[in-house]
Amino acid sequence: MSGAADNRDIVTAAVLIIGNEILSGRTQDVNLNYLAKRLAELGIKLSEARVVADIPDEIIAAVNALRARYDHVFTTGGIGPTHDDITSECVARAFGLPLIRHPEALQRLEQHYEPGKLNEARLRMANTPEGAVLIDNPISAAPGYRIGNVYVLAGVPAIMRAMFDTIAGTLRHGAPIQSRAIGAFLGEGVIAKGLGEIQADYPELDVGSYPFFRQGRYGASFVIKGTDPSRIEAAADSLRRLIRTLGAEPIEGELPE
Repeated sequence: MSGAADNRDIVTAAVLIIGNEILSGRTQDVNLNYLAKRLAELGIKLSEARVVADIPDEIIAAVNALRARYDHVFTTGGIGPTHDDITSECVARAFGLPLIRHPEALQRLEQHYEPGKLNEARLRMANTPEGAVLIDNPISAAPGYRIGNVYVLAGVPAIMRAMFDTIAGTLRHGAPIQSRAIGAFLGEGVIAKGLGEIQADYPELDVGSYPFFRQGRYGASFVIKGTDPSRIEAAADSLRRLIRTLGAEPIEGELPE
């Protein structure tokens, strides 16, 4: 049985992480890890991730490239109140749309802030491309938004997660992505040829190899991912046989550190 027909049902996504603070090392990104796991649970294949600086032309080019290639694009960062929060301006330019002060976003900010506290800097958080659909922010009121297939989310991890959770159930998705992990004390160079043959036999699956050094020995964890449990198990059986023919014993599951 070939799994090629299942590929028609694959829904893809990309993540665009925006911010000089990520590239400088001042801030450690944790949003990508969260989004990768949540998207897999939903049956959405995260196919690409990019990090770009706060440079308008770079952001615009990345948004346009990713939205043309993938079903969903999630941006994080750059929608706060400071001068370097330029994501909304850039997304509007990418779509060829005017940047407006969204009436509903403005209303939410007015309700959130005490009188006199909603200054011009904070008002920038109500700016969106014309036609954007707001994404709720249960934590600090300033919303994200969707325009086309691009979902613009906050960079602060707790707020980003809260925003994503409000839209997760609305996203077009495929079958949930499942995985099976099997390890062995074998060097990658020893198993590489056979592992490549397994990948060729199961082209609809992703077969990955992740080396480690533990207990004074080299080895690797092999992770098989896909949407068809029977195909994953068949590939896992092939992997177990391969490991044994090479003189090692398969170790089921993720290996502890």
